[in-house]
Amino acid sequence: MRNKRPSWADVTRFPFCVPAIASLDTLDLDAPVVCFVGENGSGKSTLLEAIAIAASLPSAGGVGRALDDPTLADQRSLASALRLSWRTRSTRGLFLRAEDFFNFQLRVAQERAEFLANLARLQVEYADRSLQAKALAMGPAQASLSALERRYGADPDARSHGEAFLNFFQERLVPGGLYLLDEPEAALSPQRQLTLLAMMLDLVREGAQFILATHSPLLLAYPEARLYSFDEATIERVAWDDTEHVRITRDFLADPERYLRQLRG
Repeated sequence: MRNKRPSWADVTRFPFCVPAIASLDTLDLDAPVVCFVGENGSGKSTLLEAIAIAASLPSAGGVGRALDDPTLADQRSLASALRLSWRTRSTRGLFLRAEDFFNFQLRVAQERAEFLANLARLQVEYADRSLQAKALAMGPAQASLSALERRYGADPDARSHGEAFLNFFQERLVPGGLYLLDEPEAALSPQRQLTLLAMMLDLVREGAQFILATHSPLLLAYPEARLYSFDEATIERVAWDDTEHVRITRDFLADPERYLRQLRG
């Protein structure tokens, strides 16, 4: 992937003013799993979003392609400056942000509530009608509710966020797909993150590729993943042991009281 910033790009404006993006020239993304790591605001999610737009990936947020997402207007300007090169172009896969999943869950719950309210209204409205008339009136709403519950469960809120997230993601996995995931750990406990790692291992064996922006030391530990740090003025490859996320987590677990003493002042 190359970043050929167009002459009209204003380097004082987002996203071209982000140091890691301003200095980007070529970035090799040819590993089965590539992870972007860095502090919030370092540009890792912005670049991931721009790649999703440039690759015309469908968005898991329900807006069609990432290109059509109204929240990614700034990232579209960066996407227009990217030049993606492919060994084998995949037309399958998706772009997924943690907030897309939470928004999806909210939409499912709202849709289910609307079906239930409509059925309750029809139940009252047709209380004095024949069974046949009632069935004809309530049939479409009942069928829609049943279809929703078959796919997402009779009570979507009864499942944990982690379980629902993994189910949501697994339903969209196909061999040979390209998957761009922005901080998927936000919805996952450590145990669920290990489950996601297992899913990734299975899909990579079937030709899939994953590019993640993540803070999770567990996801960063994917075997032979290529890690890029966005914490300096230029994007640099980094070893798992050398990421700040891993160092801080390891040091804290080794002596939490020392960290807590520092925080207490």
